[in-house]
Amino acid sequence: MTVQRFEQAFRGVLDEIEQRASVAGRFVDKDLYRIYLATLWANIALDPSEAGLADDDLEGLHDYLNGALAKVLGQDQTLSDCFRFIETKPGEVAMERCRLTKTHRELLQYFCSLILDPEGHRRWAERVGSKTTRSRDVSSED
Repeated sequence: MTVQRFEQAFRGVLDEIEQRASVAGRFVDKDLYRIYLATLWANIALDPSEAGLADDDLEGLHDYLNGALAKVLGQDQTLSDCFRFIETKPGEVAMERCRLTKTHRELLQYFCSLILDPEGHRRWAERVGSKTTRSRDVSSED
């Protein structure tokens, strides 16, 4: 997909996110904006086809979103920084202010692990997978 196609497909969503994070006119609550952007990315990455994308569109969309969020958060900010923020105490407070459900928080924390510590995430997934396999083996013996 081209930048123009990403702009067509996601400009409305980005405008809505900015509006929801606005506190007074053009002032944006950057903490809320980070949470909304991280949520957008997590949902698209989970199922790109739901957004009309193919898996190979994700890299281009990632770059497009980084450009869009830099205009609001600053040139040195990226999607990864949004997930880094979520892992902080101010991120926890912002999620509380947003009244995120437990499932929503878990989704964002899952992506924090996946994005910020891919090796640790892989090891965790392997441990969880082996525990699930062992519990199936035990229950099938009954």
